[in-house]
Amino acid sequence: MNDKIDLITTLIDEKKGENIQVFDMKEKGYFVDSVIITTTLGDRHGAALLDALKTALKDAKEHIIAVEESDDWIVIDLGDTLIHLMTPEYRSKYNIEEFLDNYKLEKIDREG
Repeated sequence: MNDKIDLITTLIDEKKGENIQVFDMKEKGYFVDSVIITTTLGDRHGAALLDALKTALKDAKEHIIAVEESDDWIVIDLGDTLIHLMTPEYRSKYNIEEFLDNYKLEKIDREG
């Protein structure tokens, strides 16, 4: 993994994000190199994770291109990386892992 992915997944894990999965999309014809998906503990937790990621990425000189935000699902676009922060209900409902599963790079599980 690269430093940016390590930074993001470590921060999410420290902030109690659950079931973190990283998908390597390089050479797959997808529009980004990496996709990170994590389950939040709810809408407030998703907003707190977003704030923490904004700060950490800014400090690391990474630029957020866009953020799409709802109560249940936040997508952060870094150009070459997408981060999905999803409530358990939305993650189960949309199951984007099924689409990306063939490209899984690493899975970090957090009990709790």
